[in-house]
Amino acid sequence: MADLSPAQRGFVELLIDRQALRFGDFTLKSGRKSPYFINTGCFNNGGDLARLGSAYAATVRAHFGDAVAVVFGPAYKGIPLALATAQAYEQLVGRPVGWAFDRKEAKDHGDGGMFVGAALTRDLPIVIVDDVITAGTALRESLAKLAATGARVLGAIVSVDRQEKGRGERSALRELCDESGIAVVPIVAISDAVAHLVAAGRLPAVDAERVRAHLAVAGAASSP
Repeated sequence: MADLSPAQRGFVELLIDRQALRFGDFTLKSGRKSPYFINTGCFNNGGDLARLGSAYAATVRAHFGDAVAVVFGPAYKGIPLALATAQAYEQLVGRPVGWAFDRKEAKDHGDGGMFVGAALTRDLPIVIVDDVITAGTALRESLAKLAATGARVLGAIVSVDRQEKGRGERSALRELCDESGIAVVPIVAISDAVAHLVAAGRLPAVDAERVRAHLAVAGAASSP
């Protein structure tokens, strides 16, 4: 078990408090089976977003410094994450920070275009925020869209590293790092989140064991 920072511990507790992390039997969007499910859509109160944005912003700053100009969130769940993170990161660095998100379909009237929010210009340093990586499909789609803008994607922050295999034996995060050349950083890894919840008396041992058994089969050898 990694030694979690106070911010990481608070984030894990928030996941449980708002039922954004649930344990049971789930089928994910990718078609994979999982003994747990993460849904940042459960953070639907203003106070939730403030705490969530702080956790993401702290991770952005720790890994990418103070130079990020725009926080990008893929539609739809990434939209509130981008707004909350940009607000919190702006407070950390003491200057304006933009936010942006993509449309599912390009708009040909009004403001038009594929993106909403801050203009994504060539060489502009941006960071992507998303909820969770399983096979990495959504992040790959975001990177493909952003490539057309010429913006410089420094990396991506996700809430939880599922620590599962991607397309091959490597973890989805490691595959994305290697393929894209950017860092994909989780706020916390699922194994560390589970260990913390068990130690805090907030997760039954049987649920923790189901996650460990799942990772023994579906987990990658190591995560980045």
